[in-house]
Amino acid sequence: MKHLSTRFSIVKRSMGHSAVDKASYISRSVLHSEYDGMDYRPKYHEDLVHSEISLPENAPEKYKDRETLWNSVELAEKGKKVQLARMLKASLPNEWTYEMAVETVRDYVDRNFVSQGMCADWAVHDSVNEEGRRNLHIHVLLTMRPLTQDGKWGAKQRKVYTLDENGNKIRNWNGKGYKCTTEFTTDWNDRKKGKQWRKDLADTINAVNEQAGIDGHWEYQSFKELGIDREPTVHLGSGAGALERKGMRSDRGDINRKVMEQNRLLENAENEYKEAVKKADKLRNAVSVEEAENKNKILELIGHVAGEKGRLVLPVVSGKHLRRIRNREALQSHEKAAAFIKDAKIGSFEMLAQFMAGKEQEWQELDEKWKSLSDRLERLQGLLKMYAEYEPCWKIYSESREMKGFTKLKYDRQHKADLERFPEVKRRMAALLEKGEKLAPEKWRAEIKSIKREMESLHPERARTATELAYAEVIGCNKSNFDREEANRARQRQRQADRTKKRGQELSL
Repeated sequence: MKHLSTRFSIVKRSMGHSAVDKASYISRSVLHSEYDGMDYRPKYHEDLVHSEISLPENAPEKYKDRETLWNSVELAEKGKKVQLARMLKASLPNEWTYEMAVETVRDYVDRNFVSQGMCADWAVHDSVNEEGRRNLHIHVLLTMRPLTQDGKWGAKQRKVYTLDENGNKIRNWNGKGYKCTTEFTTDWNDRKKGKQWRKDLADTINAVNEQAGIDGHWEYQSFKELGIDREPTVHLGSGAGALERKGMRSDRGDINRKVMEQNRLLENAENEYKEAVKKADKLRNAVSVEEAENKNKILELIGHVAGEKGRLVLPVVSGKHLRRIRNREALQSHEKAAAFIKDAKIGSFEMLAQFMAGKEQEWQELDEKWKSLSDRLERLQGLLKMYAEYEPCWKIYSESREMKGFTKLKYDRQHKADLERFPEVKRRMAALLEKGEKLAPEKWRAEIKSIKREMESLHPERARTATELAYAEVIGCNKSNFDREEANRARQRQRQADRTKKRGQELSL
């Protein structure tokens, strides 16, 4: 069981926060704030997988532009202590492909936030820690003011006047104004919402995992709610987090270290065994690959990168086929990359380019065949779904036509709803059928089984081809990085040589 890691926070102007700054951070883009006149630049960009803005129907189209949206939010708030936006950060399964992550998060955001009237700016990130462990996660930045029907920002709160028994407003004791309270115009700040959103995310992850055949149940409840004798850690925050990253201890970091130590003492033998296996894997991965043959420049590159960085670098943003691979850590293994090159008998980067061109053609043919089967399967399943609705109404309609007199009147009264629905259901069923096509549910079911068998037989070849192309992409990315770094080093050496030469000339004078 894996515990879902989520954190909701509020972007507050009183804390020096900026909604434009947060949008810049999660989208890894440079944004200008009209409120404070600053240009916000993200510190990192290599971990961005996907960023997107999702809007409710009544939102202006211009809010598709990130800078326009969050500047509008900032300028709509006049106070110095206002709340600008709500943020969510949550973990995702590292076994997911990027495509699965993007599609699932888009659906989750639309269902939980956009459908309720919020504008959502969200992104998928895939970072890696110093130990090489990946961390696929999402950031969601949400508006807090509702939009009116004409697309303008509405009020967060409204006054509710206290009325007497006759329905009249009651004046304050000092005679100035009337007694009233305030209430939120939406239920977005309800404390129950956070738990609801957490549960829905966990349920969504579990449903996608089950469909994809990924083991492991994600739990949204806390240790205390589940009755588990284990203490949760506290959130570090930006200040303590920055200190810890610099190797400096913080109070919150010390608390977490004590909690984690206590939790480690409570781990059972199975978890200790798993940790031992992880350490053994880490040690094996730390061993450098054997010296590559001088003639094979690709193996030389892999060995060089592995010796310098311990693993290959992933082309997170630009990897076309990488996005389809679940086990991205395997693609970073220099040993597996070297084995791929040897097994494919690729001896040079020219051969690698030829290999990719051939495999890309194979992938296109496989993908076209897969899409054709998938489209046909979707249509047949749609026909059967419609037929399941059509069949009972059709049977009742047919039986009614065979009856007469009082028996028919009684039968029709009993099945009035189905008989009234039949013309509409019949029309919808006919609309799905192609010209000349007849109702053939048994034939459709048999064809569905046949298509599924064919897709199952096709899947291993698609997976193998996509994996080979992903390895080629990773190696190509590392070659580009290596060439760029070599060029930088060459320029530095040249500048140093020029400085030395200039100093020599000055001394000779």
